[in-house]
Amino acid sequence: MGDVREYPNVMVMDHPLIQHKLSIMRDEATGAKEFRELVKELAMLMAYEATRDFQLAETTVKTPVAETTTKVLAGKKVAVIPILRAGLGMVDGILELIPAAKVGHVGLYRDPETLQPVEYYCKLPEDIGERDILIVDPMLATGGSASAAVQFLRDRGAKTINLLVLIAAPEGIEEVVKSCEDVRIYTCAVDSHLNDHGYIIPGLGDAGDRLFGTK
Repeated sequence: MGDVREYPNVMVMDHPLIQHKLSIMRDEATGAKEFRELVKELAMLMAYEATRDFQLAETTVKTPVAETTTKVLAGKKVAVIPILRAGLGMVDGILELIPAAKVGHVGLYRDPETLQPVEYYCKLPEDIGERDILIVDPMLATGGSASAAVQFLRDRGAKTINLLVLIAAPEGIEEVVKSCEDVRIYTCAVDSHLNDHGYIIPGLGDAGDRLFGTK
């Protein structure tokens, strides 16, 4: 795969705060409590950028000094869809920024032999087709889970879908771009490659285990 900049729907967030927090997360010495806090903070920072294109409407307010015309969100409906289980760690940060968003859940596991995603749970807001979707998952490795989640949502009527991941592998980006070309991908870093077990190198290990203190 070439430079990710050749893909117009891929945005790599290189803000200094994001990069600093991501470096702490990568450190194997970072404990579960701090790791969870950093995932939440990064998710909020990513959502700030992912909502840049939200539409505005004019309104009138009266300040302590004078009446003025200003802008508010134009009734945008949002759904946050974590891919279980690691995606759960990103939800609270986004909800702090967009408290009116509804939350759905997609449960997938990766078959250890084929590395292909298998669905075991899917629960979405009833009006999913009317909402802008933020699929969240800390890692975009092979891209199989993300692509499958997008397809599950499409099958249930979802239209506008964004994918927010903390770290992506080139292979995962290529898979999502190939199979879901109208999905916009936001990531904090594009790492080197996947190893033989499908883990991102250098990555940060298993995000779910580090979030929840499991092995």
